[in-house]
Amino acid sequence: MARARKGEGQTALVTGASAGIGVDLAECFAKDGYDVILAARTESALREVAERLAKTYKITATPIAADLQAQGGGTKLAEEIKKKGLSVDVVVNNAGYGQAGAFDGSDKDVQLGMIDLNDRALVELTHIYWPRMMANKRGGVLNVASAAAFQPGPLMAIYYASKAFVLSFSEALWEEANGTGVKVSCLCPGPTVSKFRDRAGTGKTRLSRAGTPMSSMSVARQGYNAWKANKRVMITGLRNRMTARLVPFLPRATLLKIVRNIQSPL
Repeated sequence: MARARKGEGQTALVTGASAGIGVDLAECFAKDGYDVILAARTESALREVAERLAKTYKITATPIAADLQAQGGGTKLAEEIKKKGLSVDVVVNNAGYGQAGAFDGSDKDVQLGMIDLNDRALVELTHIYWPRMMANKRGGVLNVASAAAFQPGPLMAIYYASKAFVLSFSEALWEEANGTGVKVSCLCPGPTVSKFRDRAGTGKTRLSRAGTPMSSMSVARQGYNAWKANKRVMITGLRNRMTARLVPFLPRATLLKIVRNIQSPL
């Protein structure tokens, strides 16, 4: 008789699951036997991912098109999940975007939308499913922040700040869940090969010359393994870990100049 996989009988909801790290995180969960609910705006891409994961790993993969940036988007997604008779044991909050450039002259809706998707929707979904996790004493939350979370980000101010929120929120939840059986981890990737770079415009900044981006699957595996071990924070890449540890020891004015320099256009 085959040994049951760790995730069998549980379901992971993965947002931003149509491309990049989101797809690869969903695959990590599926490989371990979790059924997955895939959420993103592009339904056709979600269907392709769902069909592949279901066929490869013999799990149930349910695609649901959702606009989490819209007010109440998380609640609407949860309602759709309930209508389908599904439950959620693990929430993977991966959906998010960034926008490089100065705050002056930026698009207000783009800046506020970043907060809505990166922070508000993440909190909304976590709040919906957290009580069930705590009552069942299993499951948990994997939030995707960024190496940007550890310092302010001139020329990408809202993105850096939004990810600092995710990091702080995640660490607080980790402590609240300590000893309950509910796992919380915050994944903080540095530059990664994904569509994020194209949308954010970071490929046209000096940051793009600061080393070779990691593959999205490498980032996802590290994040998933950290979550399984209930590791509070996972910073991918030795350079990113060293930088994050150095930040508290740098004079703030010096730090701001360094970040502004790497975020400057080529």
